[in-house]
Amino acid sequence: MKSALYTRTGDAGTTSLVGGTRVKKNSVRLEAYGTLDEFSSFLGCVLSDPGCDSEIKGQLLEIQNMLFNLGGYLASEVEEGTQPPAWGLTDDSISRIEGWVDALDEQTPKVNAFVLPGGCMLAAKAHVCRTVCRRAERRILDLADSAYVDPRLLTYFNRLSDYLFILARYFNFTAGVEEIIWKKDL
Repeated sequence: MKSALYTRTGDAGTTSLVGGTRVKKNSVRLEAYGTLDEFSSFLGCVLSDPGCDSEIKGQLLEIQNMLFNLGGYLASEVEEGTQPPAWGLTDDSISRIEGWVDALDEQTPKVNAFVLPGGCMLAAKAHVCRTVCRRAERRILDLADSAYVDPRLLTYFNRLSDYLFILARYFNFTAGVEEIIWKKDL
């Protein structure tokens, strides 16, 4: 009996969108929601770290759930002439991220220099998440050039990258690890 894990329908380089339309696996739409999947996987690396506290884990799980919603939204073709809202994304979703940024920023010493990725392992993982988040934002913008995308997605991902930046700084601070500061002339 054949496993249900493989269907063989994608062997020629196509896959189905929500609704059944087949598209190439390297389409701009697939690049957008595939990058969300990659981003969520990297967030899983932060979540699985034993040093990640329960409050941050709760925030990251909320983000992962939203990414799944948004991936489904991006995997759905938009009927011409319509402007469907992103699944589950509200102005409050963005405000929640802003609140987390403010709370972490309040707890973390100010820095007046460019911070390089690194420090403790959790901070390094958060920086990787931040860069994948930025790529997801770019892929969503690419898709928005050819199809309707709820503009709140771009705002949400912009806030998420800010959150991940301050989260990395927070992880370094709580671990007692100094930030790595960019030095133009070494």
